[in-house]
Amino acid sequence: MPLKLYNSLTRQKEIFKPITPPHVGMYVCGPTVSGESHLGHARPYITFDVVVRYLTYLGYKVRYVRNITDAGHFEEEGREAEDKISKKAQLEKVEPMELVQKYTNLFHWAMKQFNTLDPNIEPTATGHIVEQINMIEKIIEAGYGYVVNGSVYFDVKKYAATHNYGELSGRIVDDLLETTRSLEGQDEKRNKADFALWKSAPPQHIMRWKSPWGEGFPGWHIECSAMATKYLGSRFDIHGGGMDLQFPHHESEIAQSWICNHVEPAKYWMHNNMITINGKKMGKSYNNVIKLTEMFSGNHPLLTQAFNPMTIRFFILQTHYRSTLDFSSEALVAAEKGLKRLWEAYEILKKLKSANIDLPADSELDNKINKLIDEFDEFMNDDFNTAKVLANIFEIVPVINSLKDGLIRKDAISSATLHRTKDVFTIYLENILGLQSLSQNNETLNGVMELLADIRKEAKSKRDFYTSDKIRKQLAELGIEMKDEKDGSISWSAG
Repeated sequence: MPLKLYNSLTRQKEIFKPITPPHVGMYVCGPTVSGESHLGHARPYITFDVVVRYLTYLGYKVRYVRNITDAGHFEEEGREAEDKISKKAQLEKVEPMELVQKYTNLFHWAMKQFNTLDPNIEPTATGHIVEQINMIEKIIEAGYGYVVNGSVYFDVKKYAATHNYGELSGRIVDDLLETTRSLEGQDEKRNKADFALWKSAPPQHIMRWKSPWGEGFPGWHIECSAMATKYLGSRFDIHGGGMDLQFPHHESEIAQSWICNHVEPAKYWMHNNMITINGKKMGKSYNNVIKLTEMFSGNHPLLTQAFNPMTIRFFILQTHYRSTLDFSSEALVAAEKGLKRLWEAYEILKKLKSANIDLPADSELDNKINKLIDEFDEFMNDDFNTAKVLANIFEIVPVINSLKDGLIRKDAISSATLHRTKDVFTIYLENILGLQSLSQNNETLNGVMELLADIRKEAKSKRDFYTSDKIRKQLAELGIEMKDEKDGSISWSAG
């Protein structure tokens, strides 16, 4: 069965055929590092981590590009125009790039806790201002961009006359032209639906760059178009992101890229669904946003305990990526128990020796196990259905548990099936699903913290207070408190 994935652009599952096999180019929209990552951010990056892992398992050579949005983007839909990073920097009384570095480090740390693979390339918006300006110049030259008071806008109405603007998101252009609200400072646009390619920076705006139209900063959408084009070419295989990015972000990316490169930028568009909390959309207005450090420490009113990052990863993979995932503390507690049960069986499986069960196998059970394993690839080839894979794995768990003492011989599986089960469990649990044991994850963190505590203790003994204070300060930024105890020891706690 060939790999099929759901293409958001065509709204159907399609057989995956890379443009230049065996190479695969994949671009995923990364975080805007104006604040700490929250639970909603975990889903896309874990989802597309599994996509990369499975494509690699199939033998493809993947170039995974995930950007960092470090230039405060201009909000296009439903909010006031603002530079999120400049605004937050002023609140925290730091330089914008200091803020960016802080939250980029925190994002990377959280992704390590989830055992996600690093992207092959992680470009930043501020590092590609030249490429964005060049792209905007092409759009203006083609007649689809216009300059007003030092700002540049994309002419959606003109584009829609010859292109299907709204194809990805299902929006109707006439409705957009009539109903899109005019935001503060946008009365200079020809049409309400036009979006900013470049914004003139007012005097109080901290982050600003020189351009042919005056000092300003890039629009949100042009950043991804420029970086994707530079590192993956004018047309690449997969563009991924959360469903909330379909409009206006990805729709606008398509329009920009069509005008500049005369081709649809991505062959396949993949979007993960949202995480809800107790049936409500997660958002600041509902006061239900949970930061990742709060998840790991349990320091949030909606949480009954701290949760290991592996529990969260496992919880996310138990549901198909295109389905809504409803979070509750109780659901995570259940996921924690499930992962613990699964990993205990996996540890038993790794220790089993064929000599213990080298007797005539129960052919019916043997066939059942092999059929369940055969379906692993079938499910993943059906639009990366991790939920069904895990369901099959849990059907095998009781059989593994029955073999742990080698006494239940009437239900024994053959040596060949045992070896196959061992190999496939390792491939799927560790390599494709990217899971780790709860204890392994904790041991890794404990080991790192003990090392940092030793370094800090040694620095203090040498009166190197700069290093000792830096360790404590940067850990505090990650939500981890390191304390000097009265007996001279150093302790730490998350939250």
